[in-house]
Amino acid sequence: MTYEDRTYHGIQGVGSDEDGWQPARLRVEKPEDGPTQRENVKVLRELKAKDEDELGGYGWGYNGGGTSRAAAAILADALDLGTPEKAGLSMSEWPQDDTLVALREDFCSDVLSQFCDEWRLGRAAVLRWARGWYVQRGITELPAALRDLPPLGDIDI
Repeated sequence: MTYEDRTYHGIQGVGSDEDGWQPARLRVEKPEDGPTQRENVKVLRELKAKDEDELGGYGWGYNGGGTSRAAAAILADALDLGTPEKAGLSMSEWPQDDTLVALREDFCSDVLSQFCDEWRLGRAAVLRWARGWYVQRGITELPAALRDLPPLGDIDI
């Protein structure tokens, strides 16, 4: 498996119903180094909330349904699990994977609930957080994207 670095970029929804409300967006971008890294960003894809029209799509900066949907989308993408529905991470699809649902909800409270209107988060940070989550719980069966990371003891800080 080859490691693909990417950055998740959250942009909060804007406007009102009268102004033509725009839902929150989650972009997957190719990270660029240097002082102009945010000026010439290449968007690889945009993650779409399957239930955006019914439930309002993504959110962050609080712990709720929109945050859980955003966490499911980011984790499914970062862990190379396909869509949240396919991975068992979706809130509206069954079957759900109990371990991945707990991972999703902890990612909401630990990470996404702390974010402001616009943010960027590297895939490496998501993978390291997820790897630590598994280690803290003594879960040894890891998704492939986490098995391919260097052992935690080999990291120079």
